[in-house]
Amino acid sequence: MSKMFIVIILSLSTVIQVFGKCVLTDEELLNLTQKQTFRYFWDYAHPVSGLARERSNRTPETVTIGGSGFGVMALIVGIERCFITREQGAERLLTMVDFLQNKATRYHGMWAHWINGTTGKTIPFSPKDNGADIVESSFMFEGLLTARQYFNRNNDVETRIRVIIDTLWNEAEWTWFTQGRNVLYWHWSPNYGFEMNHEIRGYNECLITYILAAAAPKYSINADVYHQGWARSGDMVNGKSYYGIELPLGSEYGGPLFFSHYSYLGLDPRGLKDKYADYENQVKAHTLINRQYCIENPKGYSGYGSQCWGLTASDGNNGYSAHAPTNDKGVITPTAALSSVPYTPEYSIDALRYFYEVQGNNLWGEYGFKDAFNPGENWYADSYLAIDQGPIIVMIENYRSQLLWNLFMSHPDVSAGLRKLGFVSPYFE
Repeated sequence: MSKMFIVIILSLSTVIQVFGKCVLTDEELLNLTQKQTFRYFWDYAHPVSGLARERSNRTPETVTIGGSGFGVMALIVGIERCFITREQGAERLLTMVDFLQNKATRYHGMWAHWINGTTGKTIPFSPKDNGADIVESSFMFEGLLTARQYFNRNNDVETRIRVIIDTLWNEAEWTWFTQGRNVLYWHWSPNYGFEMNHEIRGYNECLITYILAAAAPKYSINADVYHQGWARSGDMVNGKSYYGIELPLGSEYGGPLFFSHYSYLGLDPRGLKDKYADYENQVKAHTLINRQYCIENPKGYSGYGSQCWGLTASDGNNGYSAHAPTNDKGVITPTAALSSVPYTPEYSIDALRYFYEVQGNNLWGEYGFKDAFNPGENWYADSYLAIDQGPIIVMIENYRSQLLWNLFMSHPDVSAGLRKLGFVSPYFE
C-alpha cells in the first residue's frame, strides 16, 4: 500500500494525520481560533490605554469603545484558556478601567464611539457624532459587568477593578438620553445636543442598550421606554417565514447577523422570553435564514454554499457595508458564521473548517481570520476589526462553556432590569 494512503493516528484524542496533512479536531480548531483571535486584543491593544484599536489598517491611535467592551470579555476567555495568567489579565483590565474613568472624556457618564487611545479625547465618528454614543457605551458596560463578576478575588488589583466598574456603572445617566420621552436616543453632542435625533427602535443590535438602561442602579429608565420605544408597541414583531423558517422579530430576512451577536455576548438567549419573542428562537431563526439565503444564492455569486456562508457588517471590495440578504454584495464575513456557533454549532463549525482548511492563508493571518472576502472577485480583506474579532472569541467560548453568559447573567442589576421589562429566564429560577 502506498504511504500516501496510510492513516497514522498520532493521538487518539486530538490530531490525526491523513495523506501527510494534520487535521485538527473540532476542539483544537476552536481553541486555535480563539488563541489567534485573542492576539488582536492582547498584542495589538493600544499601548497606553490597553483598549482595542478600532481596526488594524487605520490610525493606531483610534480605539473603539464597543470593540473594547468585547475585548474586556476576550481577556476573560484568555485567562480561562490559559493564553495569559489571571494576574496579567487583571493588570491589563485595571489599566483599561482606570483610563476609562480618569482619562477618557465622558458625557453624562457615557463615552464616544471612538476615542484617542493616548489622550482619551473624543475622535468624531461623523461631523455631529462627537459626543456620547450610548449603544457603543452599552457594549462596553456589557463587558465591564461581566468582568465585575469574574474578578472577584480580595486582592488589591481585583478590588480596585470592581470599585472602578461600580463607579462607572453608577455614573451612567441613561435617563438623560430619553429627553423625557418613551424612547432612547443614540447620540448626544456637547456642540449639537440631540440634533442627530436618532431614536433607538427595535429590532436590531441594540437590545442590550435597553436592558442595561433598565438595569441601571441610579438612572434607570421605566418599562414604558422599552415597550413604546424599543418594541414600538409590538410593531417590531415580524412573524413571517423565510425558506420555511419563521422569524419572530425584525426586518425582512432578519438583517445582518451582528444583530444576533452584539447583545448576546453576555445576554444569554437560551430560555429568554418576553411578550414579543422567544429569543432563543429569534437568534437561531435569524442565523438559519442567513445561511439558507447563501445556499439559495439568488444573485448567483461565486463561492456561496453550505460551508461558505455568513452575511454581516464588514469591509468589502467596495468598502464597508452592512451585508445582509437584502444588501448582498458577494462578500462573506467569517464572524457571521463563527459567532453564531452557539446557535448552529454544526453549520458554524463546517464554515470554520472551510475558512481555515480551504481558504487557508488567504483568509487566516496574524490575528485570526481576516475581516471578509469576496470569493467571486478573488478579493480578501487586509484588515481586522475589533467589533468583528471580539464576537468570534466570545461566542466560541459561550458555545464551549457558557462562561460569559453565566457571568453577565449573574449580575444582580441585570436580572433586576430584565424582570422590570417583563422578561423571564432560567437564571431567575
